[in-house]
Amino acid sequence: ERIKRAYVDEVDDTTLMRNAMRGMLGELDPHSAYLDAESFEALRETTEGEFSGVGIEVGMQEGQLTIIAPIDDSPAARAGLQAQDAILRIDDTPTESLSLQEAVDMMRGDAGEEIRLTILREGESSPREVTLARETIRTDSVKHEMLAPGYGYLRISQFQSRTPEQARQAIERMMRDQPLEGLILDLRNNPGGVLQAAVGVTDLFLDEGLIVYTEGRLSDTEMS
Repeated sequence: ERIKRAYVDEVDDTTLMRNAMRGMLGELDPHSAYLDAESFEALRETTEGEFSGVGIEVGMQEGQLTIIAPIDDSPAARAGLQAQDAILRIDDTPTESLSLQEAVDMMRGDAGEEIRLTILREGESSPREVTLARETIRTDSVKHEMLAPGYGYLRISQFQSRTPEQARQAIERMMRDQPLEGLILDLRNNPGGVLQAAVGVTDLFLDEGLIVYTEGRLSDTEMS
């Protein structure tokens, strides 16, 4: 009520309530957050594998916007951006003043539009500026190839809803001509994703046994 009466700009109840929920959840731990409609749509795009942007997974590390991993074959990957690169500015806006969601929103945009990122890499004394053109990013999370007869390579860049089926199909294609004697499973810079997808991929390689379980204070949060 004090904010509504005295703050320099008028603020409606919906904005105040959303901000309160963001703060209440954001202070619990680094993995809890309130998702409004726009944020939920952004999460859906990521887990389903299509969005318009530069192709990087980002997070906050000690208050600094940091690249978790570039998405394969994206503008960010082709420009040489790497995991653990700190993003200091987005266009002319310092990232220290932005929340994670605000930073993600600024990097999203229509395909073809350009964006400037100021990057500081660990071990380098001065930042660099990189200009990227946004693209429609369709992230096929699974890639494969035969390295030699009987030996395959399976790369999973992130765990999306379609990843288990894509991985199963990739393995079947590699085994079409002869059984696999060995397989390299490449999970480098995989930022994670949908839990059920990670379980589904794991299940492709196991005959029996418990893969993962969760415990919680409520009975319906206990799953295995």
